[in-house]
Amino acid sequence: MIYIITFLEGLISFISPCMLPMIPIYLTYFAGDANKENNSTITNAISFVIGFTIVFCILGIFAGTIGGLLKDYQNIVNIVCGIIVIIFGLNYLEFINIKIFKSRNKKTREITGVFSAFLFGVIFSINLTPCVGAFLGSALMMASVSGTILKGIALLFVYSLGLGIPIVISAILIKKLNSVFDFIKKNYSIINNICGIFLIIIGISMSFGLMNKLLYSFI
Repeated sequence: MIYIITFLEGLISFISPCMLPMIPIYLTYFAGDANKENNSTITNAISFVIGFTIVFCILGIFAGTIGGLLKDYQNIVNIVCGIIVIIFGLNYLEFINIKIFKSRNKKTREITGVFSAFLFGVIFSINLTPCVGAFLGSALMMASVSGTILKGIALLFVYSLGLGIPIVISAILIKKLNSVFDFIKKNYSIINNICGIFLIIIGISMSFGLMNKLLYSFI
């Protein structure tokens, strides 16, 4: 169950207001030369996903390690992590304003091949962390609560799948997804409210130790 929640966090990161509008631009870079086959776009998109997945999994290692070191203080860790995630949710609902989570879109360099796309994925994971920071932060908090390195890696890997799979699907079906993208953009306010409530529920669950019970019941 907790992995499903983490996967959903990655998926919601994909449709966030500062991420989704950039997807067509990223796919254009992945395509490179207009004469290249669509297979090149898909391969570059997969390489891009692998790039940020590796970085996020490394973050999961650190989160799991810290959680393990603080295992004797699990209740305090649960409460602190839960409060942090609740703050993320309040930010989405615009009750508070955390500037670090505002978009910082920078000029993207041309993608010239698989390795270039991989490096772009690594850079993306760092550059757009403020954009997807709320849900990435929530995944990291859950990794910390897990208290082990392997669970930390697993949680961040699942989060990366939630973010990465839609990117690859978009690379395959980009011409057919314009109407879907437009619909999501027109309903950002509703989506943001749902995201905020979702984060607050997760934060409250973490504070009361419910995430720990889910983690150890379904693995």
